[in-house]
Amino acid sequence: MPRGFATAEELQNRYLGEAIETATPAARLGMLLDRLELDLQRADAAFDGGDLAAINDNLVHAQEILLALAGTLRIDVWEGAAQLAGLYYHLHGELLAANMAKDRDRLAKARPMVAQLAGAWRAAISGDTTVAAGAAIAGGAAIAASAAPVAVPASGAA
Repeated sequence: MPRGFATAEELQNRYLGEAIETATPAARLGMLLDRLELDLQRADAAFDGGDLAAINDNLVHAQEILLALAGTLRIDVWEGAAQLAGLYYHLHGELLAANMAKDRDRLAKARPMVAQLAGAWRAAISGDTTVAAGAAIAGGAAIAASAAPVAVPASGAA
């Protein structure tokens, strides 16, 4: 006999699914950035408890988000796309290395770069190009100071 009422969890999942499906591309980008930052926060917190599974799960999800973001870039349409892809791939590599070595310091170095990237995107979405440009420059400087050069696939594919 079928149930007549949905559970709270079912209603929440349906609401979230509909919110994502009906969101504008800019709103979806904001959701991805929120989740990326949340994944990194959760991974960092998991280091406190020594929860290796939670560290792995959150860092893997964050890596998937970065690859999805890189995969949406149109290098043939926007000249800055290759540099942005390089940033996404660099962050992906840092999170991968942090996960493989369970290196909290490496995660700690990546988090401010992600925060600046998210801030630049949020400013761009809101139309504040002054803040977006400043965050992008600061983020680029942080990348330049951090690690080895990043190889970006010529096709832009992840």
